[in-house]
Amino acid sequence: EVQLEESGGGVVEAGGSLRLSCAASGSTFGDYTIGWWRQAPGKEREGVSCLSYPDGNTWYSDSVKGRFTISSDNAKNMLYLQMNSLKPEDTAVYYCKNSEIGWGQGTQVTVSS
Repeated sequence: EVQLEESGGGVVEAGGSLRLSCAASGSTFGDYTIGWWRQAPGKEREGVSCLSYPDGNTWYSDSVKGRFTISSDNAKNMLYLQMNSLKPEDTAVYYCKNSEIGWGQGTQVTVSS
């Protein structure tokens, strides 16, 4: 069974940066989408950014566009989210999702003002 595991969360001051990583325990083949979602306390889970294969198209939510960058290392089965200029409203549990595998367990990101 292929699983996803996120890492890289933590506490950072507003304006700071974090890099999230998502490791897949195996490979995914064919057409699929992989991306990042987040869920803040009392709010619904929302999409942050995604990357589709094999076309490589990316998508960002308006709230993170220009600040976050999604990338991958296919040889290592890794997905990344570089988060810059973090804001307190970015505070949430961040989840990795692969359309063929499912969800990771999440990593907490807390941005202090």
